[in-house]
Amino acid sequence: MRGMAKSSNRAGKAPTQRMLRVGEMIRRTLSEVLQRGDVHDEELAQMSITVGEVRMSPDLRIATAFVLPLGGQNKEEALAALRRNTVEIRHQVVKGGTMKFAPELRFQIDGTFDQMDATRALLASDHVRQDLDD
Repeated sequence: MRGMAKSSNRAGKAPTQRMLRVGEMIRRTLSEVLQRGDVHDEELAQMSITVGEVRMSPDLRIATAFVLPLGGQNKEEALAALRRNTVEIRHQVVKGGTMKFAPELRFQIDGTFDQMDATRALLASDHVRQDLDD
């Protein structure tokens, strides 16, 4: 019971160094797996997918990969292909890493680039530039 309270208290808090380290290791390995085309899926092999970040759950059992196809095109198709091949991708990631067990992989579209574009557009607007120039 005590362990459950500890993990639920992590919700909303900053990730630990261990979570960050494991997430980065999975991000690098996942990027390599996708780049080399180790997954046997015709549709996925034709896509170039960027893995921007991997966030780990506090217990390190779930890894959420934030991905984006090159150019931001066909996001839903890329997401569907990744989810369809999750078991094989998970196997390849663990095979290429130094982890004792394989975390569950989840995939989400990385909205970071869209947020950066929106921020740039906002900062370039006349109303905001007027405030910045003062």
